[in-house]
Amino acid sequence: MSAFARSNAIFPSFIVSPRPFKDILILCSCRCLFWDFHDSIQGSQMAELLEIVTNATTLLCPDLEENTQTLQRKIELLKSRKVDVQADLQNAGKKRKREVEDWLINVENNITKFETLEQEIQCSRFYSRQKWAEQVERMTKEVMELVEQSDFPRGLFLEVDESIGQLMLTPPHKGQAFLQNFDDIWASLIDDNILSIGIYGMGGVGKTTVAMYAHDNLLNEPKFSGHVYWITVSQEFSIHKLQSDIAQALKLDFSCGNDDEKKRAAQLFQTFQKRGSFVLILDDVWKQIDAEKIGIPPRRNGCKLVITSRSKEVCHRMGCQRVIKVNTISEQEAWELFLKKLARVELHPEVEEICKKMVKRCGGLPLALITLAGSMRGVTDIHEWRDASEELKQSCMGRADMENEVLPILLYSYDRLRDPKLQRCFLYCSLYPEDYPIGKDKLIENFISEELMDRRLSWRAENDQGYAILNQLERACLLERVSGSDGFLKLHDLIRDMALWITKDNCRYMVKAGLHLREIPEVQEWTEDLNKISLMENSIKVISIGISPNCPRLSTLILSENPLRSIPDCFFTQMRGLRTLNLSRTSIQYLPHSISDLENLRTLLLRHCSSLKSVPTLEKLRLLTRLDLANTKIEELPDGVESLTNLKVLDLVRTSLSMIRTGVLHSLSLLQQLRLPIHTRVPIEEVLSLQQLEDFCGSVNSICDLNRLVTFLQSKMTPPSFYFIFLFGKFYEKSDIKSRSKSVGFGLESLMDSSLGEGKILLPRDIEELRFYRSGFE
Repeated sequence: MSAFARSNAIFPSFIVSPRPFKDILILCSCRCLFWDFHDSIQGSQMAELLEIVTNATTLLCPDLEENTQTLQRKIELLKSRKVDVQADLQNAGKKRKREVEDWLINVENNITKFETLEQEIQCSRFYSRQKWAEQVERMTKEVMELVEQSDFPRGLFLEVDESIGQLMLTPPHKGQAFLQNFDDIWASLIDDNILSIGIYGMGGVGKTTVAMYAHDNLLNEPKFSGHVYWITVSQEFSIHKLQSDIAQALKLDFSCGNDDEKKRAAQLFQTFQKRGSFVLILDDVWKQIDAEKIGIPPRRNGCKLVITSRSKEVCHRMGCQRVIKVNTISEQEAWELFLKKLARVELHPEVEEICKKMVKRCGGLPLALITLAGSMRGVTDIHEWRDASEELKQSCMGRADMENEVLPILLYSYDRLRDPKLQRCFLYCSLYPEDYPIGKDKLIENFISEELMDRRLSWRAENDQGYAILNQLERACLLERVSGSDGFLKLHDLIRDMALWITKDNCRYMVKAGLHLREIPEVQEWTEDLNKISLMENSIKVISIGISPNCPRLSTLILSENPLRSIPDCFFTQMRGLRTLNLSRTSIQYLPHSISDLENLRTLLLRHCSSLKSVPTLEKLRLLTRLDLANTKIEELPDGVESLTNLKVLDLVRTSLSMIRTGVLHSLSLLQQLRLPIHTRVPIEEVLSLQQLEDFCGSVNSICDLNRLVTFLQSKMTPPSFYFIFLFGKFYEKSDIKSRSKSVGFGLESLMDSSLGEGKILLPRDIEELRFYRSGFE
């Protein structure tokens, strides 16, 4: 008998005549009972008791360790099956079945449960052995069932081919312009040699509509087998988001937690390759997309990429072989579309007249036509029609429906410019009247004068920057070319309305250009916070005596193209911050003396003021950089010109100026452009002292002076952008500058006039025109 049995009278019967194992397990599983005896058990007696109980429970569950190892092997087999199934799912590019989803979830749950069970078995005491044995047996059965299910005899994927595209819209209004746009796009889509197509145009012009129509037609094109995919590119573009959107269109499953963009790109690439011929349409692209990073295969025969964008530049950067512009629709088509959306057959004559004004105001923009017609559908009261017409006189954006539906679309094009100088230059264009053809050269000159662009060291560099900005605005469909004239641009009516809407609160413009005003606006409209005012191209003849608007922040005032005869002296006294004053093409004869006190003035434009005979002193205008007196009747330079040491542009072409005082030009050392009347003579030494001169028009007195001037211009680091040099023996009144070319002109008599010198005549290397004049005629 054991020592333990001899020392304790309670246990002899337990040891000598053991109870059935079940009872012993119940006894040993009761912690309270076991530990009740703890205090009376000493040293080796406790160890002996534990040995006895452990031996007893081992006899009860002899296969627990072996069963656990078997379960572990089954779990490893299940893990391998899981890896194989996931690999098949990732590479197939198809939609998985729901039963596969459930199987993967159950597998993951069992793997986690086994890891937990294994830890508990290792850490547990002997009295839990029977419980673990039962759990191991139960889990082994579940794991074996999952292993058997992993064969999926009916397949992992849905049988339906869900990658075939779906129709996107009902047939749109098919006018002539729409069909022409569609025909151009369709011809490129079915041309095997054209693999990438860009469709661009201003917001609301119908790019997406015509692209959708092409998409629906492509679904019936046998060569693509329905593999036509439409992806709307989010405005906040990211590679990850675009990959997910394309995967969804392809029914490719990314739900296995793969966030690596390179691996996702590889999956997309493989899936596209398996599709054979396909068309991928990316709608509303705002910036260049790296197709390779996304997973779009290089274009090859049968595989095409189509993008729509508001930016022509984006189309080119995406490598589009064919770039197609969607233009606004014709007036007749606009009228038909408006009536269709208005849903009225007969119109009262007055209502019809108002409708025609509305259609004209929309400028052939389908979105605006649809929105405006929809807002007036069902309106029968003539008073309401008249009220709507009155609202439209100033701006389409005055109507709530237009502001809610059309403005945000147009406004996003402006917001996407990002660069503040692009935005400033664009907004400046709204100072011109509606449908006004804006000359590029003059517009860039204004950009420079208004300091809207980055500063450059030379006029040529600034001019290049101006053209780059205009090109960017044109490619963004915020400016458009005037038909038949490459040198002029204009704003679409609604784009201009959008610009004015922006400036109404932010930049504080007051624009009443081209409205046939006979008087300037009331004084109360000239608020203190105004920054720029344009009253150009009106019918204003006089500004009443005593009017003196309080506009201390006003920087630009444009009164050009008015039959304005006089301005009261007090008019400018409260405009001390004025930097640009444009009085070009007015009938003014004398300028008010208060102009002499505009010390912040940078630009004074009096071009084509054909009645102007004199200008008050300019001595205080020391910040002036541009003075344009071309085509005026002034006979002598204004007093104080020699003090304008910051002057960069001086234009005196076709004036009655007979001479320039000695020393004046020498003091204007920063001049970049100097344009003089043909008959005005200046000492050649003063011209040659202008080291920054880049643009010259004027006459020379001799062959020697001509050669010196040519040598001077050719020696400059920055070649001249323009020159017009005359050598005449006498005044040729009808000679004129007819183009911005690099020209040299001779009067025929001057070639035979020995007083002008003899010897070889040096012509510039980059001369573009050589002109000869006879008796005052070219």
